[in-house]
Amino acid sequence: MSNSSCFHCGDPCGKNEIIFQEKNFCCHGCKTVFEIFSENDLTCYYDLEQSPGAQPSDIQGKFNFLDDDIIKEKLLEFKDDNLEIVSLNIPHIHCSSCIWILENLHKLKSDIVFSQVDFGKKTLRIHYNTAHYSLKDLVILLSSIGYEPNINLENFNAKNQKIDRQIYYKLGIAGFAFGNIMFLSFPEYFDVDEFWLETYKPLFRWLMFFFSLPVVFYAARDFFVSAFNGLKAKLLNIDVPIALGILVLFLRSTVDIMFDLGSGFFDSLSGLVFFLLVGKFFQAKTYNFLSFERDYKSYFPMAVTKLTKSNEEIPVQVYDVKKGDRLIIRNQELIPVDGVLINGIAKLDYSFVTGESKTVNKVSGDKIYSGAKQTSGVIEMEAIKSVEQSYLTQLWSNDVFKEKKTKRFTSLTNRISKHFTLTILIIAFLATAYWLIVDPSLALNVFTAVLIIACPCAIALSAPFTFGNLLRIYGKSKFYLKNAEVIERMASIDTIIFDKTGTLTSNNSGTVKYEGSILNAEEKILLTNTLRGSNHPLSRTLYDLIDKKNLISLDYFEENIGHGLTGTYHHDAVKIGSANYVGYKKDSPKLNTSVHVSTNNEYKGKFTFYNTYRKGVSQLFRVLKKHYDLVILSGDNQGDLENLKKILPSKTKFIFNQKPEDKLDYIKYHQSEGAQVMMIGDGLNDAGALAQSDVGIAISENINVFSPACDAIMDASQLIKLDKYIKASKSSIKIIKWSFLLSFLYNIIGLYFAVTGQLEPVVAAILMPLSSISIVVFTTIATQFVGRALELKPE
Repeated sequence: MSNSSCFHCGDPCGKNEIIFQEKNFCCHGCKTVFEIFSENDLTCYYDLEQSPGAQPSDIQGKFNFLDDDIIKEKLLEFKDDNLEIVSLNIPHIHCSSCIWILENLHKLKSDIVFSQVDFGKKTLRIHYNTAHYSLKDLVILLSSIGYEPNINLENFNAKNQKIDRQIYYKLGIAGFAFGNIMFLSFPEYFDVDEFWLETYKPLFRWLMFFFSLPVVFYAARDFFVSAFNGLKAKLLNIDVPIALGILVLFLRSTVDIMFDLGSGFFDSLSGLVFFLLVGKFFQAKTYNFLSFERDYKSYFPMAVTKLTKSNEEIPVQVYDVKKGDRLIIRNQELIPVDGVLINGIAKLDYSFVTGESKTVNKVSGDKIYSGAKQTSGVIEMEAIKSVEQSYLTQLWSNDVFKEKKTKRFTSLTNRISKHFTLTILIIAFLATAYWLIVDPSLALNVFTAVLIIACPCAIALSAPFTFGNLLRIYGKSKFYLKNAEVIERMASIDTIIFDKTGTLTSNNSGTVKYEGSILNAEEKILLTNTLRGSNHPLSRTLYDLIDKKNLISLDYFEENIGHGLTGTYHHDAVKIGSANYVGYKKDSPKLNTSVHVSTNNEYKGKFTFYNTYRKGVSQLFRVLKKHYDLVILSGDNQGDLENLKKILPSKTKFIFNQKPEDKLDYIKYHQSEGAQVMMIGDGLNDAGALAQSDVGIAISENINVFSPACDAIMDASQLIKLDKYIKASKSSIKIIKWSFLLSFLYNIIGLYFAVTGQLEPVVAAILMPLSSISIVVFTTIATQFVGRALELKPE
């Protein structure tokens, strides 16, 4: 029996030992995982407490407080039997390489399901399995690769966390040392031949050495730690060439003064670190000032129904929900805030949070988490905290729901980030080898300047800041996109498909007429409470018109999308929907929008709707027809066809009596023919069509259907600006292409001067952050100009 330990998991190999690539493994599973991670150029940290290269016990002990359940409860966003979700502040996120590493944590640890970086906030959101992994293990892993989270135990509110002042201390020390070293270097600069200066020259040089020590070992520490942890994990991040350049300058300068070969490069070294820190400081300030944080408090188009003390139901914006408010959650609505279930049957779908479609039953008194979707009728809950919109938007943009759609700029920047550092190292070594032969005195300057001047950040930031700023501009104009990739796809569409009911027609106008038998009191109560559970535009219109007294909790509720509703209470049942759904076979040939009603399998009558179209629809279609194929794809009948033909362009296609699956098939067919399709409808009934389209936009009119099926939510009042939104997306693509060009020119010109020995390392340190800042400023100003030119602001 072998006494060796498994290279992968650290367990004893035993009699099943497998030797692969001169390494010992305890089983085929460990060997297979090692092969997988080798292919991805990543080191596997499965159990840091047991595996080779484990962190010292003091590092593990530092995070023992994370074993406390009370502390964990405050940090976690979501928790169930097998999954936990946490968002951590990571101060050391500063370039696209950092993003790539942190969003590939699942390759380091199989228990990590998903990780997503918010660059502007410097936060990392992680889903992980809890069977064999804990929050403490996760934090230790992050610390081991150089991304230790900033966890403040005194205050869990991120807005009130203490400011990290380390950057100020490091700037002060580096600036002080730089100034003094420059002062001590003056005699060397001017080659002054003076007795006392010559006598004390060795002292001056050793003073410069001592001044450089805090610069290298304190002020520049973050560069070395990040580079070391990256190399330990077999990752080449952007700090590797910077740390290498600082180290070479320090060692070469130390050797020079020890053997009296010269004064070294301590001035360049301290200046390099000082200006790198200055650049880092101003980059952070610039990003914060131009932040595209998704805080859409005053305009995010999502409403929830609040129950007042007088039992009146009023729609309120989600950001107005406060602790203690009673909320009504209808079928298919999202729970916007953590709370306690008060009334009703809660059947919650947490797939929005976890990615797994599994219904969880809750009873009165149970705690329910935000992000769950109610799937059976109406429930009443009490909020136990205020709504965090940033959390809701994170759920919506969760990668779990993303399809494999084209991401040109995202994939391009990822490829650049992944190979950039290796390319720069190769150029630096080749250029240094050349100058060692031609002019050895320039070799060190060339080596350091090449490592410092080239930076992928300017290229990597072009798309995020352009799209991010446009997201903010869209949001202020009540058009909210799931993520930046939607802008890319929106710029390439050639076909726009509209639903009719609730999209082109307004839910708040028009008239409704009832034809049929008079409903008794019990039937009216049952009808009211069944309509109460639905978010369909026609259901909401009817519910708003009916007397809302005697609200009850139904025994059973079902919504058959595209067909109708069923509700039961005690021994009575009601069906509301199409004629076929309620069992009525003698519908009149009148072609109007109608909702039929039957109780206890007895047909009662129908509600007929006379639609009013939204203001500006006719003008919008006339503008869009010049560039796009336009289609009306409706589940309704042709009753309004003649009215539509009067207000819409002649080339518009009209297709009626379409079930939800028919709409999906229609879009799929046109996509197979090469069309790039945008679908605009309501988030519930058109969910399949919205998901299938290249860009799916849900129209919002005081509703809470917050579905991962759609790519965007548009306030109904802003539909007339659709053409301007599309124009802005096309302009953003042009801005990114221009900023890519500027970034490549900067790197090519900078490398030329560095390789030819015409660029000092200190100057390179000044130019490197300026390049990133200039790109950020350019993209921000350009997108602001586009927004103003197209008048994208709320009305």
